[in-house]
Amino acid sequence: MIKTIFERKGLAEYSLLAVFLVISLLSSFPSASALNQETISRRDLVIDLGDGLTTDAQLTFPAVGDGPFPGVLLIHGSGNTDMDEYLPSLVTGTGEPSRPFLQIADYLSERGFAVLRYNKRGVGLKGVILDVNIVVNTTFEYLLQDAEKALETLMQQPEVDATDVSILGHSEGTWIAPRIAIKDTRIKKIVLMSAGAHNLYDILHFQIVEQRISEFEEIDGNNDGLWSIQEVSVLPLIQRDAFIENSTGDWMWRPGVDPNGDGYISLVEEMLPLWNQIFEYLTTAEYPGSKWYQSHFALENNLEIIGNVSEGILILQGEEDTQTPVFEAHFLDQRLMEVGHHDHTLITYPGLGHSFYPKEGLLQWLGPIQDHVLSDLATWLKDPERDRFLLVEQLQTASNTINELQGQLTDLNSEFNQQTSELENQVSELQSESTDMHNTVTELERQTMALQSALDSAENMTNIALGVALIAIISGAVIIFQNRNRN
Repeated sequence: MIKTIFERKGLAEYSLLAVFLVISLLSSFPSASALNQETISRRDLVIDLGDGLTTDAQLTFPAVGDGPFPGVLLIHGSGNTDMDEYLPSLVTGTGEPSRPFLQIADYLSERGFAVLRYNKRGVGLKGVILDVNIVVNTTFEYLLQDAEKALETLMQQPEVDATDVSILGHSEGTWIAPRIAIKDTRIKKIVLMSAGAHNLYDILHFQIVEQRISEFEEIDGNNDGLWSIQEVSVLPLIQRDAFIENSTGDWMWRPGVDPNGDGYISLVEEMLPLWNQIFEYLTTAEYPGSKWYQSHFALENNLEIIGNVSEGILILQGEEDTQTPVFEAHFLDQRLMEVGHHDHTLITYPGLGHSFYPKEGLLQWLGPIQDHVLSDLATWLKDPERDRFLLVEQLQTASNTINELQGQLTDLNSEFNQQTSELENQVSELQSESTDMHNTVTELERQTMALQSALDSAENMTNIALGVALIAIISGAVIIFQNRNRN
């Protein structure tokens, strides 16, 4: 049809018609500004932590769609951590900073969730310490309270469905999340990323001593328990420079690394005593920040409390995690199976480390979370089967409650009937006693009347006797008087 139109028109008209068609086609597509519209809405918030202390937070939620949306609270790991869990480029392995919590918030908000994240107390964006005194005196109890305050803030947002709220904890946050869920029945699901099963005391020993022994043995190519400069020189830059330097053009140990000066580093004689000394210092000494360690050491193991969490539990774990090792996640999973937890899932990721970024040799880079991990997270949170499990669980709980109430009602009816029977017996006894008492009173009245009659008779007899006696006395007196006159 277009060809026919072109054949009927001249060149000038053809040109104008072509322009018209192009404009018509372009007008049928969305504008560039429409295509670039944000899919996420953001609102900055301030959370009141109490005692005059506040911290910044941000809520992200879908830019379109009818709310309220399922809510998710993000609880960060240890250190001076901001709402994004900002990690500088030095440790990410990408040359760029990573922001795992911002990734999670954006990913979930694009898929229908309202997500709240917040700065730790005394900390600003990019982990900048705003108040040193607050940071060094922070304890686990403070962090737990702050997370609870953040949860209340999330619940109060109009975009959030307060009946469908989940908590996600990463690293240290995996000690906080289950403790909140145990106390707060409003929580529907919890997610533990890079989770700890044991106390931080045990985790710290793994990080400082056990993990470093494994790394030493991996570098020790000839397995003689010694590091040579040659073995260390092939390590990645960030590790190599901690031990050797070549300012003179030749590699040599940094000062203090080889205390006995024999040209080697010994695992048993040099490194192991040093690591044990570091561990001893961190776990026993007093220093800025030691209150945080000590508050953690006083906690029960997660392994001991995880069975008390009734909500659905997702555990995500990198298999190459050198901070909270993969066997910690397996311990938690085994415990949940042992107690018969109705809804728990463990997903482990080969090759990924603590931030769910690929490990490179001995280096655990803390780069961005891999997309398939985020996809697993969103899929689990949105799984309608999980909602069915929740409804079944709620129905079972309601059924148990009804059965319990019915049992209590039966017991109350039985007790009522027993008390009624006892009361009837008491009434019957009282009625019987009342009849007896009535009969007794009647008999007493009869006896009283008889006594009164006898008393009246006695009184009459007494009066007669008195009259007779009086007559006798008078008669006697007359006789005596007559006798006297005769004489």
